[in-house]
Amino acid sequence: MTMPSNPIPFRADDEEETDKDISNAGAAMMNKFLDARTVLIFGGVDQKMAERISMQLLYLDHVSHEPIRVIVNSPGGHVESGDTIHDLISFIASPVAMIGTGWVASIATHIFLSVPAERRFCLPNTRFLIHQPSGGARGMASDIAIQAKEIVKMRERIAHKISDATGQPFEKVLKDIDRDFWMNTEEAKDYGILGTVINNAKEVTFG
Repeated sequence: MTMPSNPIPFRADDEEETDKDISNAGAAMMNKFLDARTVLIFGGVDQKMAERISMQLLYLDHVSHEPIRVIVNSPGGHVESGDTIHDLISFIASPVAMIGTGWVASIATHIFLSVPAERRFCLPNTRFLIHQPSGGARGMASDIAIQAKEIVKMRERIAHKISDATGQPFEKVLKDIDRDFWMNTEEAKDYGILGTVINNAKEVTFG
């Protein structure tokens, strides 16, 4: 294969323009989802995500109190960021339906449990994970001891939340989250995490 005699040189600003185009396309698509009152929680949960999701939820709730769909595919992440999203879903007046897909893990499961069981849905191949918070304590021995106590309190708080949302005994949840506890859709439904497995959007209800 012969190369053109005068190839067009690649410029750094070409890549910047491409990134800008992709970013603009993503923003436009996100606006379309908001028009449909649909919020996406994809990827790791962190402070930046919590800010974005909070703004979207508060905006949609300000526009009207019509139902909101939240689609979740996340490995989890920062606990307090997940707490923010979880609490805001309960705070707003608009009813919210959760739809899990792919995996709903760790603090993402905590977010998933922010709505009543009858509004917790997932697609057929979704997996769920509950486990205790992990920490990477560093520093002076006294600081490590403080962080360890906070992790224990956080573990118990999350266990209480799971227990309240699923109907499972607190002591059982505490034991289950001692290690990674994976569930398929049938197991998640039996555990009380999942309400209904769905195959299409028409099956999502807000009753």
